[in-house]
Amino acid sequence: MLDEKMSSPLPSDSNSINIGHHVETNELQRGLASKAPCSILRRGLLAKSVILGTTASCILPVLSAPMKDPNPANIRTQIRKLNSGVKIQEIVEGEGAEAQEGDVVEFNYVCRRSNGYFVHSTVDQFSGESQPVILHLDDKEIIQGLKEVLVGMKIGGKRRALIPPSAGYVNESLKPIPEEFGPRRSLLSHANESLVFEVQLLKLL
Repeated sequence: MLDEKMSSPLPSDSNSINIGHHVETNELQRGLASKAPCSILRRGLLAKSVILGTTASCILPVLSAPMKDPNPANIRTQIRKLNSGVKIQEIVEGEGAEAQEGDVVEFNYVCRRSNGYFVHSTVDQFSGESQPVILHLDDKEIIQGLKEVLVGMKIGGKRRALIPPSAGYVNESLKPIPEEFGPRRSLLSHANESLVFEVQLLKLL
């Protein structure tokens, strides 16, 4: 999935082991622990953890805090959600004019299931050769979700998107779709699932 889940810091544990102080072996076996805060050197932490066979329960705040980019324009991990349910992540902005609805565009794409399994691509995974598709950005030829992804893209731009089935292959006449029977059947067999598309805009025609 495109939503990246950040793990929240663990709550402080009143029973945390202060392995900077001497703790008797029988106390460890009974599950008793000191309530003093974790304030020890890393070398001591490692040594005590190895000797006692325990995992220190103190979490360094600096490791759990997310790093912030001072310039939001440089952030490429932000995801925007459209009214259709399509979620788009900008990877590379591209240059030049933006694609508009009704334009004819040439692009490459990779399609995967939401669990990451490969479905189809216009780029050969081994040779690197590509067979880009050329489509009109309208509702009659291209799936709605992919049209929304391509509109606003610039040449050379790359986007990753999660497209729900309601904005995807609602009928078998919509494109892009492989010409070969096997890949075509594979893609349509997942038409009722959310699909991940990675798209690169090559040309405006």
